[in-house]
Amino acid sequence: MTDFQLHTEDTAPDASHSLLKASQQSFGMIPNLHAVMAEAPGLLEGYQKLHSLFLETSFTDEEITVVWQTINVEHACHYCVPAHTGIAKSMKVDDNITNALRDKTPLPTDKLEALRDFTLSVVRERGEVNQAAVDAFLQAGYEKRHILEIILGLAQKVMSNYTNHLANTPVDEPFKKFAWNEA
Repeated sequence: MTDFQLHTEDTAPDASHSLLKASQQSFGMIPNLHAVMAEAPGLLEGYQKLHSLFLETSFTDEEITVVWQTINVEHACHYCVPAHTGIAKSMKVDDNITNALRDKTPLPTDKLEALRDFTLSVVRERGEVNQAAVDAFLQAGYEKRHILEIILGLAQKVMSNYTNHLANTPVDEPFKKFAWNEA
């Protein structure tokens, strides 16, 4: 893999300075993912905006976690699975949900399972989801809006998961205790 610099506000391109400062303010640190992305200011800015927009969707914190972690696990992202485990804890998401997502075991409710199944269909079928899968998702209690909001979450996760694969981004110290490897 290519070696990518973990930028600070001092080493990053000028256009990334304010973005890294925002990361520091939001997270109390500059996550290594953001430090890598700072090399391309547009990528970091896009990622930060998509992150904020996805948090503002109609999904609950549990559902946001299901979408994020389903994609992270499917993409086998060594960085995002532990990071989003920590984020889920900060969002007070039940550990049973997080563990089921990490371990690919059943989720505690049929509705959350339907969300995981549909998210996987979107990822695996690259948006070419069959009507039966759409119908099952809607019958589980979701709306058409949720289909489009999953795409928003997927766009964000593609940016981070692919960056982490290419840069082999080191997991941040606070998230190392949530290390994950695909079974």
